[in-house]
Amino acid sequence: MAQQDTDQQHAGVLPVDDEGFVIDTEEAEERETAWRERGTSRPITVVGNPVLHKECRDVTDFGDELQQLVADMFASQRTAEGVGLAANQIGVDQKVFVYDCPDDEGVRHVGVICNPELVELPADRRRLDDSNEGCLSVPTAYMSLARPDYAEVTGQDELGNPVRVRGTGYFARCLQHETDHLYGYLYIDRLSKRDRKDALRQMADGEPRYPVVAND
Repeated sequence: MAQQDTDQQHAGVLPVDDEGFVIDTEEAEERETAWRERGTSRPITVVGNPVLHKECRDVTDFGDELQQLVADMFASQRTAEGVGLAANQIGVDQKVFVYDCPDDEGVRHVGVICNPELVELPADRRRLDDSNEGCLSVPTAYMSLARPDYAEVTGQDELGNPVRVRGTGYFARCLQHETDHLYGYLYIDRLSKRDRKDALRQMADGEPRYPVVAND
């Protein structure tokens, strides 16, 4: 995807650094609280719900309806004690996700990304991190999954301004995980058949700690 120029980036909601990436660490707690207090927590859709298994629609309207959706997503994310949440995880067919995620140094990142696209990394930058991964839509299940330990995402903020976000370690995993959701993929879809079956067994044996939408 084409890189946006720095002048465009400065028109966005968040400030950017010298390379044009958003600075999503400043006033993280205040921004998350402001969003969450305007929102209403919704139950989480789980694996098997059709909305999770297809590519979502692009966000084209950045008006009040989207702002309320984002607020509800932050509220839902906090209720479920998650670090990232995609719109289809609360049943909404739109390409937007929110995050409130620490990196490996414990620095908190908070933001909103609409219409995200992962930047393809050159082979020499694809260092894999084989860590455990979980998903609010596959409650109580955790499996090891190798992902690049660095990620860049391009997209738009909640007002439609172009943004670029990057992360390392755990935060990089979050960016990849949530982008996957909006294109119809759950992390268990990237597992071997045996490991996927194990994850679904863990889910069946567990009890989610937050409200979920039961599949008919």
